[in-house]
Amino acid sequence: MAAREQASEERSPDRSRDDVDEVTRAVLTASRLLVAVSARSLAAVEDRVTLPQFRLLVVLSTHDEAKLVTLAERLGVNPSTAMRMLDRLIAAGLAERRVNPANRRETVLRVTPEGRRLVEDVTSGRRREIAGIVERLAPQQRAALVDALTAFTVAGGEPSVPGDGTDAYPLGWTSGRPARHDD
Repeated sequence: MAAREQASEERSPDRSRDDVDEVTRAVLTASRLLVAVSARSLAAVEDRVTLPQFRLLVVLSTHDEAKLVTLAERLGVNPSTAMRMLDRLIAAGLAERRVNPANRRETVLRVTPEGRRLVEDVTSGRRREIAGIVERLAPQQRAALVDALTAFTVAGGEPSVPGDGTDAYPLGWTSGRPARHDD
């Protein structure tokens, strides 16, 4: 019996690696679907904003106001890159600069009502399409998917989306490093 347990333990790392490869392939395949859904949701506004500009709008709409340096950090880009994107969004009426009332030497950036509507419209379209896909799953598959995706996002350090439908993190992009879990 000890020989069987030892043989099983010796195979475990290989099986574990096979599981990692299998899960990685499944996640990559699912990510293709999610990228396609995201691309379709952005298609309606692609004449107005690029994906990086939309990402900037999402970050601004999530955090209300930000200084340029803070915004660049949240996006993971240089301040000059963030400023160029912002200039285009300001020209399109989707974002604005204003003097910080608490410190008149500072400028803060924020999304305009039109920019917020654009983010909400794109996010709503994506939510509807994903809901349509999820509805085709059996209830037990949905429960398993929630558990698996929750564990996956926690392992990757992504904050949860609130369950109230507000989509406070509509497109993610955490600025920090993935959380480490050494259980």
